[in-house]
Amino acid sequence: MDMEQRTYEVRTFGCQMNVHDSERLSGLLESAGYVKAADGAQADVVVFNTCAVRENADNRLYGNLGHLRPVKNAHPGMQIAVGGCLAQKDRGEIVRKAPWVDVVFGTHNIGSLPTLLERARHNEKAEVEILESLEVFPSTLPTKRDSAYAGWVSISVGCNNTCTFCIVPALRGKEKDRRPGEILAEVQALVAEGVLEVTLLGQNVNSYGVEFGDRLAFGKLLRATGAIEGLERVRFTSPHPRDFTDDVIAAMAETPNVCHSLHMPLQSGSDEVLRRMRRSYRADRYLGIIENVRRAMPDAAITTDIIVGFPGETDDDFERTLDVVRQARFSSAFTFQYSKRPGTPAADMPDQLPKAVVQERYDRLIELLTETTWAENKALVGRRVEVLAAVGEGRKDQATGRMSGRARDGRLVHFATGGAEVRPGDVVETEITYAAPHHLNADGELLSHRKTKAGDVWALAQSVPAPRPQGTLLGTPKLAVRST
Repeated sequence: MDMEQRTYEVRTFGCQMNVHDSERLSGLLESAGYVKAADGAQADVVVFNTCAVRENADNRLYGNLGHLRPVKNAHPGMQIAVGGCLAQKDRGEIVRKAPWVDVVFGTHNIGSLPTLLERARHNEKAEVEILESLEVFPSTLPTKRDSAYAGWVSISVGCNNTCTFCIVPALRGKEKDRRPGEILAEVQALVAEGVLEVTLLGQNVNSYGVEFGDRLAFGKLLRATGAIEGLERVRFTSPHPRDFTDDVIAAMAETPNVCHSLHMPLQSGSDEVLRRMRRSYRADRYLGIIENVRRAMPDAAITTDIIVGFPGETDDDFERTLDVVRQARFSSAFTFQYSKRPGTPAADMPDQLPKAVVQERYDRLIELLTETTWAENKALVGRRVEVLAAVGEGRKDQATGRMSGRARDGRLVHFATGGAEVRPGDVVETEITYAAPHHLNADGELLSHRKTKAGDVWALAQSVPAPRPQGTLLGTPKLAVRST
């Protein structure tokens, strides 16, 4: 007798926290009996994990929902769920605008998704459940990871900052810290599965410890990861310059498996704009951190976030941002043109800038960043680097015969395998032969190739169905399997 299971697809928008949450959503669905839809196949359940920060986030969601309406009409029993920050913000508005949506859930109750789907199916009406505080820490839920070699580990959720351009604290709540023992236990469990690289995740990782009164907790956590055998790389995102202290720099420099890569959001190089952003640091403080990091780790690669065209930004303000970019020598940057976010203080500020002015400044910033990052990358030609081979990093890899991965400093490297059977999750050493603004090439012979447990896991997954994820089900229902 053939057995038919309901399939699912999770579509993720936005930040790394959403990627982490989507792994939990996938794990919950698989624990409840769903299976991931094959590539190109129409899923029985489509889940949108939304973002309210990125520009045109709502237009993008409703555009996607509009495309799915005829698909759902043609597939009786199909369900659509919307979660994440936009769901937390818009709540019942989503069902009003798109009445073919079955479930709306917020950032605080992702664990409810299987129950809400079952309830919507039974009651034949949309279920909207938005909680005001965290129901359960996301990392305690089952997870389904796409990567055999890298994993996200959430150390905190929420944020206590009040940046005037950001709506995240309103949607994810005040910071809640996870206990160090729980974090390290999850990291150890990932390493036991073959994971080589872990990224510690939080809205503001270096304020970690605020809930249990230890301002040095994050540096201690970084050092504790050094004692985990088999963990080769530790990264973290994102810190805040206000809370970034010398003990964290020392922990990075002195803990061998902590990578010398740092994402340090700048946002603006103008003290006046930073004040209006309510960022609670100034340009000199920021550059001082960069100087201290490079003094301790001369090879550190530093990346950043920059917003152009914040309300009231003058030509002089923008020039100060360019000055900081020149001095900081970023290896890459995420750049944004300011746009209003309803519900944020900045949306109501005077002196909103014309689009043409913002665009002209943005173009100048991109030009300078390209020049800066290219110069930084050119300095690495001839350098020996260690690369963790990855899946899908290079769009042209198949055509060029290369594979791709990340160096320890986080830079993207496309490398020739020389005929070696390098698997995603394996570690190679190679020499940089060419530098572009946003990647490096290594077209010589491999200097070394180390097969890893992560590579073994990846290879096994190509021929054997992945095991069901482990985790607490929190009383969520199992999906009945239909027989045909």
